[in-house]
Amino acid sequence: MKMNGLKALLPVGIFLVIYLVPGIIGGDFYRMPILISFFVAAIVAVAMAPGKTISKKMELFTKGMGHSGIMMMCLIFLMAGGFAGLAREVGAVDATVRIGLSILPGEVLLVGLFVIGSFIALSVGTSVGTVVALSPVALELAETAQFSSALALGAVIGGAMFGDNLSMISDTTIAAARTQGSSMRDKFNMNIKLVLPAAVISIILYLLLGGSGDQQDVELLSGDWLRIIPYLAVLVFALAGVNVFVVLLGGTILSAIVGLVLPVNDAVMDGWQIMSATSNGMLGMAEIVVISLLVGGLVEIVKANGGIDYLLHTIEKRAKGKRGAEITIVAVTSIVNVFTANNTIAILMGGPIVKNIATKFTIEPKRSASLMDTASCFVQGALPYGAQILAAVGLASMTVTPFEIMQYLFYPYLMGVSVLATILLSRHSDLNNAAWDPLAKEEDRKI
Repeated sequence: MKMNGLKALLPVGIFLVIYLVPGIIGGDFYRMPILISFFVAAIVAVAMAPGKTISKKMELFTKGMGHSGIMMMCLIFLMAGGFAGLAREVGAVDATVRIGLSILPGEVLLVGLFVIGSFIALSVGTSVGTVVALSPVALELAETAQFSSALALGAVIGGAMFGDNLSMISDTTIAAARTQGSSMRDKFNMNIKLVLPAAVISIILYLLLGGSGDQQDVELLSGDWLRIIPYLAVLVFALAGVNVFVVLLGGTILSAIVGLVLPVNDAVMDGWQIMSATSNGMLGMAEIVVISLLVGGLVEIVKANGGIDYLLHTIEKRAKGKRGAEITIVAVTSIVNVFTANNTIAILMGGPIVKNIATKFTIEPKRSASLMDTASCFVQGALPYGAQILAAVGLASMTVTPFEIMQYLFYPYLMGVSVLATILLSRHSDLNNAAWDPLAKEEDRKI
């Protein structure tokens, strides 16, 4: 028997309170481990689960944890982490930076930071990792080329968010695609249409603000072009529609070959080092895997208690047609992201709700996945307490403030504008979704 819908959402509220209050009081939203917050919320959810015995309650919770979609997502997380970790260890990230700086004219250095950041994030699937890798280079270039450090860091963060949003191995892409039932390629094709205008305008703005500078004297190391082959291969084969597991396995094998052939720190890697680097990359995804499992169980209980139905009924009363539903998808994802300061968590928590909204209003899975991922990246990239900005500020030894960097975050702001524009200006006729809607008439599908 289902309980009151609002009461069914209590575990989610418990999570937000436990996670937010320490951050508000201490001024550090990363002080409370997010895993502990979810674990406490999971305990509350189990206590609220329908069933007379603890065994029955746990059975329902673990059913949600073991959902095939959750398991598939966790496996992709692990494989993506293994590939990214090994590729980084064989020097692919450093090679990308050297290649980019060696071929860029001095007057486009700022644009170069945006483009290099985009490629790194697209290849490794993490915006935070990209910011950490590229910020020291950006700060050095800002000093030699005489533009502000905040401007340089803004370009790095913008590029990192652009690449992360489109990356085939990003945890946000994996979570958005899996929760909505979309393929990675379809989600990418839809996403690029949403964000490319924002990226182009950002590049123009950075070009205008970059001023002039000297060509950077960067010496390429032997084999630098070969080191980035795994990145290029993963991108090409993923866009070609090859199964994501095959793509990631192939990328990992290519990275291993690079490590066995090309020297890293004056010596080639041996088999044990390759396995260790791959394992460390997988372990780096452990937290998000455990969180995914807990979220799966929590959502299953919220659903069983009527919480999802309550949210859908509430949203249905306010959303008018597809346009209103898409605005709601963006709003739900953005609000959760503001509270959690973590775009992947925002997608995992909002994914089941968004999926139901998309089904109700016949919104294509690739569209709902793209809207979720883009909304989360827009918010995450602009949060003054987000990990991306805080990492950049820390690497700058606190010589710039988050709000100084926020003046130059052109891409995240324009990405938000672009998404809203595509929603508000689109026709949203029934013909736009007729090919996907299983209830559409045959003559509609032919149009």
